[in-house]
Amino acid sequence: MNIRTLALGLLLAATPAFAAEIDGKWVGSIDTPNGAMAIAYNFKADGETLTGAAEGPDGSQLAFTDGKISGNKLSFNVSIDLGGGPVTFKYTGELAGAELKLHTTFMDMPIDFVLKKS
Repeated sequence: MNIRTLALGLLLAATPAFAAEIDGKWVGSIDTPNGAMAIAYNFKADGETLTGAAEGPDGSQLAFTDGKISGNKLSFNVSIDLGGGPVTFKYTGELAGAELKLHTTFMDMPIDFVLKKS
């Protein structure tokens, strides 16, 4: 058997494992000028489609849009109405073992944080 064929087969077999690992609730915190703010996200992968929601401070669920997962990489959007109309946060991330590293921006400032499965 060709080594490239074997490597490709192993890579394709591992992709569903990453997707299954993302399912469930993930928690963490973001440092703000007013102190740490607890955050939580719920994820569900179905093939390369990622669905779920971010939990608002009041427990409300803010559904993801355009969620995708491929291997250990993922992306999704969350829209929030901050009083002057909706603001869409575009997230990218990487599943690295027991950690989910996420990145987004707010007012052109990068926000990077790590979540752990709850």
